[in-house]
Parts: sequence; C-alpha cells; structure tokens
Amino acid sequence: MNNSTSCLATATVCNGSSCVVPVSNFNAILSVVLSTVLTILLAMVMFSMGCNVEIKKFLGHIKRPWGICIGFLCQFGIMPLVGFILSVAFDILPIQAVVVLIMGCCPGGTASNILAYWVDGDMDLSVSMTTCSTLLALGMMPLCLLIYTKMWVDSGTIIIPYDNIGTSLVALVVPVSIGMFVNHKWPQKAKIILKIGSITGAILIVLIAVVGGILYQSAWIIAPKLWIVGTIFPVAGYSLGFFLARIAGQPWHRCRTVALETGMQNTQLCSTVVQLSFTYEELNQVFTFPLIYSIFQLAFAGIFLGIYLSYKKCYGKNNEEFPESKNNETVSESSLYKVNEGFQPHEK
Repeated sequence: MNNSTSCLATATVCNGSSCVVPVSNFNAILSVVLSTVLTILLAMVMFSMGCNVEIKKFLGHIKRPWGICIGFLCQFGIMPLVGFILSVAFDILPIQAVVVLIMGCCPGGTASNILAYWVDGDMDLSVSMTTCSTLLALGMMPLCLLIYTKMWVDSGTIIIPYDNIGTSLVALVVPVSIGMFVNHKWPQKAKIILKIGSITGAILIVLIAVVGGILYQSAWIIAPKLWIVGTIFPVAGYSLGFFLARIAGQPWHRCRTVALETGMQNTQLCSTVVQLSFTYEELNQVFTFPLIYSIFQLAFAGIFLGIYLSYKKCYGKNNEEFPESKNNETVSESSLYKVNEGFQPHEK
C-alpha cells in the first residue's frame, strides 16, 4: 500500500492513516541557544556593572556599613519574606513560588543606580549596595530558597536545582569582580564599558521577551493571580525599603536610594538563572514571571520618579528639601556626577 498521500515524508512508521513522526528538536536547540546568549549578554551587563564601582568608595561603605546593612536586611530579609507571603496568599504553583523567591533574592542592577541618580539619591551607597547584594546573592539565594521552600520540598512537590542555581551565580558574579578591577586600573575605559553595558541590558530584556515568547508560548497562558503577585511585589519592595530606612534614621536621600535598591531587582539575572536551572516543561509555567515583574517595577519606578520630580519642581527645593546635613548633601552631589559619568552624554 502506498501511504505517501496520508503520511508525511519524515514519518518513520506508517500504518494506513496512522503515522509516527520524529519529535522536532527545534525548541530544544533554540533553548540551548537562548541559554548561551543570555549567559554571554548578562555576563557583559554584570561586567559593566562592576566597571561602575570605585574600590575606594566601596571599601569606605564597608568600613561604615550601616547603610549597606539596612540594604542587606531589605534585600535578603524583606523581599524573600514578601515573596513567600504573596506565594502562599495567592496559592500559586510551587514551581512558580520558587521563581518568585528567586526574584526576591536577586540583587539590584544598573537600572537602580541610574534611577538613584535621577532622584538625587546617594550614588556611592547605591553602587555599593548593588555590588554587595550581587556578591552576597551567591550564598543568600540558596539559603533563602532552603528556608522558604521547605514546605514544598518536604512534601515532595518540587526539587530545587541548587547545583544549577549555584553554578549560574558563580559564573555571573565573576564578571563583576573583573569589572571592578578594570575600573580601578582604567577608569576612562570603564565609563565607555558602562554605557555599552546599559545598552546591552536593554537588548537583553527585549531578547528575553521575544525569544522567550516564541520558545515558551504556553507560558503566557497563566492565571491572573501571577500577574497580581508581579504587580504587588515591586510596590511592596519600594515601600518597605523606604520605611525601614527611615525608621533606621537614614536621611531622605538615602531612604530613596534604599527603596530603589530593594524594589528594583535584576530581572535579567533572574531570567538567566531560571533558564539555566529548570527543564523545558517547568519553564513553560514560570518563564514569564521575571518579565511581568520587570514591567511593573519599571512602571512604578517611573511613577515614583515623576512624583519626586514634580514635588521638587513645584516646591523649588533641593538641598533644603529635607532636614539633612549640608555637608552630607554636598559630598553626595559632588561625587554623584563622578560616579555616574558613564551615564552622561558627552558634551560637544
């Protein structure tokens, strides 16, 4: 019998109208390519972030670590706890809860440094907090996952791929250290690298959205409650970070800085860790959450920035705006441009 009219040419077994066709490995190949490209691009972003760190100022904050300690408490205390509470409250899938927790443990990125500059924050503190949280995430992310996922792991619902997560973090923390060394040795070249890294970060977000949308199409078909979690999470981070810093007696410009560093997470890092750590089937359930968080963290950051700039413009207050030491403000402002010269357009 000739089955050519009823079976595809690639069929391996034909029985009348029943055919067995080899499973296409296109998605598997695309997933490997995406993992490789994400790792390379994110390494470039992390390298450029290291190029924004001045070792002397970084060590200065380490010697006076009160601000960094507050940031540490917010980053690895408040955010994972809020992520756990939201996961339980909205009863999302355990594998989705793990990704929410990974997002909560991710450090800030260059976006938080740029926004801290725009809201007249403490730039030295912002960069130091970003660097410290990036380095500490190597140990704190697995620890937080161990603590908060115990209820699901003990029941056998999920298995946390600690080895994959740890490997991803190690591979992505190393470029930060190299970037710090480059900035120490060749500061002018580091500013150019910083600009390239900022552009690369934007490209990375678009690439994750486009390729991820093609590769994990079913991941966009998710329950509304995951969107709600992605909406509440960054707002809670911004608000709790600000109030905790204020309760700790920090000046207003540092409160704004801590708020941004707490709520604005490195979503590119989260996407890459998730992509490298979970199976294709699991990614179809969780891949979109970092993108959802990224959308709303930027949206609310834009709203907060607009409110701050409108307030400053209407009341005409800058250094006199808050009851802070003028010396502290002067130091912050004088170092602000220098630290962020890489974010500035060249004057012609």
